[in-house]
Amino acid sequence: MSLFGYKNIEDFKEKSGYDIDGVWFPRVSKIVGIKSKPALYYFYASLNSYAEGERIKKISADEGTRLHEAVQAILVGDKPVIAKDIAPAVKTFREFNTNHSIEVDPEYIEKRVVNYKERFAGTIDALALIDGKLGVLDIKTSLAIYRDYNLQIAAYMAALKDELKDLETKWILRIDQHRVCKMCGAKLREKGGRKKIKFDWSKRTSIVFQKSCKHEWGPVIGDVELEEFPLWEEDYKGFLGAKKLWEWENQEWLKKVGYLN
Repeated sequence: MSLFGYKNIEDFKEKSGYDIDGVWFPRVSKIVGIKSKPALYYFYASLNSYAEGERIKKISADEGTRLHEAVQAILVGDKPVIAKDIAPAVKTFREFNTNHSIEVDPEYIEKRVVNYKERFAGTIDALALIDGKLGVLDIKTSLAIYRDYNLQIAAYMAALKDELKDLETKWILRIDQHRVCKMCGAKLREKGGRKKIKFDWSKRTSIVFQKSCKHEWGPVIGDVELEEFPLWEEDYKGFLGAKKLWEWENQEWLKKVGYLN
């Protein structure tokens, strides 16, 4: 293995970007990965070992990918076969979408986008029309909507704004599932083979009760959240800052691939 774990130039190019019409561009998701992620560090710190964390992440990624693909298929009018382990989340999303009517352009599902000026590329989840506004829709299967997500979606906005003049906003659609305790209202999330209890901190007088409760968990139910983030320009500045740092961190590889002089 060589610098930063890459075997050679081709390995770096494959893992860090895309070849588009004979030109290599770094990947948006790889660039934003340079930013520290306190929630991820806390996740690893709560486990017995790094290997355990990697195992959980791998299983969670598979579950998340299948849920992600099912939602995209539903949005374009398909009727995908839904696995039992993600069925509650999918059911709740169907109900949510009946009330919100998210319209997507099939040609912009998993579409590769490029910013030639700043030289980066990425793949958007969807281009959607919601409440009369056209925007980039990013689908997440996480526990919460984290502010970091906006860096990635703002980069997609910047890559599309010249092509789509009526593009005006961005959304994050978060889809998850959990069980609720019938006794205290705490939530149990089971993902990646890991069980995690989340207490309702808004009810501070009952936290002690929640923690001491002999939980009686109800059935798995879906959890869907759609949030708009219209002020993307400031987030884009943050992305460009992350890009500078990523280029500095990987300058030797970037020089070898001809991206930096």
